[in-house]
Amino acid sequence: MTSKVKTTPEVVKPQQLPRKLPFWRLWLPLLFQAGIIVAAPAQPFYTQLTGKTAILQTVPVDPYDPLRGYSQILSYDISQINNLQQLPGWQELIQHTSEPAVNGIPTGTNLYVTLEAPTSNTTPPPAWKPVRVSRDRPQIATNQVAIKGKLTGNSVTYGLETYYMPEAQRDEINQSIVQAQRDQQQRSLVVEVKVDTQGRAVPISFWVNQRNYRF
Repeated sequence: MTSKVKTTPEVVKPQQLPRKLPFWRLWLPLLFQAGIIVAAPAQPFYTQLTGKTAILQTVPVDPYDPLRGYSQILSYDISQINNLQQLPGWQELIQHTSEPAVNGIPTGTNLYVTLEAPTSNTTPPPAWKPVRVSRDRPQIATNQVAIKGKLTGNSVTYGLETYYMPEAQRDEINQSIVQAQRDQQQRSLVVEVKVDTQGRAVPISFWVNQRNYRF
C-alpha cells in the first residue's frame, strides 16, 4: 500500500512595492533650478535699484552681430591698460604678482578702479575721473564709486562692453555717432551706469552729444 506524502503549499509572497520618495527629494532640485533662473536677472536688477550713478567715457566701434541684432562694442578709457598704469595702486598690483603676466598682471586678475565725480554738471554729463586701482575692494568717499573689472590681456572688461540697439533707433544712433566723430566731439560719447557696493555695474543709458538713449 503506497503512502501519500503531504506537501506544504508554496506561499507566494506579495511583490514588494518601491518605497515612496520623500517629498523634499522631489521638490528640492526643482526649487534649486528655479532659484538659478530667478537669480540671473535678479543681480542686475538689484544693482540698478541700489547702485550709485556714474558716467564712463567711451569710444564705440561698429560691428554687426547677426545673432542678437545690431550692436555697438564700447571701449572705455578705463579699459585701456596704458591709462590704468598711470594711476596710484598699479605698482602695488604688480608687486603682489608672481605668475607669468601681461603688462605685469596675470590675465583673469580681478581689480577695482575708483572713479570720482566731477564738480561740474553739464549735458551730456561729464565722465567720472579714475583716481586709483586696487586688487581688493577699496574704501571710497561719497563722491566716488569702485567698479570691478577683469584683466583680459591688453585691456580690462567690466561687463559693459556691448550695447544692443533698438531696431527702431539704429539709424538715428548711427547718424548721431558719425556726426560726433565728424565734429571731433568724441568726448560727448559717454555711458551712464549704476555701480553697487560690490563693484558690479549695469548700463543705464548711452549719451551722444545732447541725445540720450536708454538701455
